[in-house]
Amino acid sequence: QVQLVESGGGLVQPGGSLRLSCAASGSIYTIPIMGWYRQAAGKQRDMVATISSGGSTDYADSVKGRFTISRDGAKMVYLEMNSLKPEDTAVYYCAANPSGSSWEDWGQGTQVTVSS
Repeated sequence: QVQLVESGGGLVQPGGSLRLSCAASGSIYTIPIMGWYRQAAGKQRDMVATISSGGSTDYADSVKGRFTISRDGAKMVYLEMNSLKPEDTAVYYCAANPSGSSWEDWGQGTQVTVSS
């Protein structure tokens, strides 16, 4: 079991950028798969990006070419968001997949608002 804390959200104008960070605690080992999900008001929570311990990444079609997921050692994962659009507005959640099969741990979320 791990605890996840997101940071870096905020208000940006369309076309702007943000970098989200997720800090993991409760384990000294690298979590096999980490990811970012987002949930807009009144909508489903959907996968944004994932990254394995080996560095393999996957992205939702809606963010490909604009967002980049990365990780730094065992405890940190990042989401660089560029060319932000109003439809990117959502609460962004960090998630951990310790087994490589299911998402078992979630952060509290950080709000990203893209608006002029």
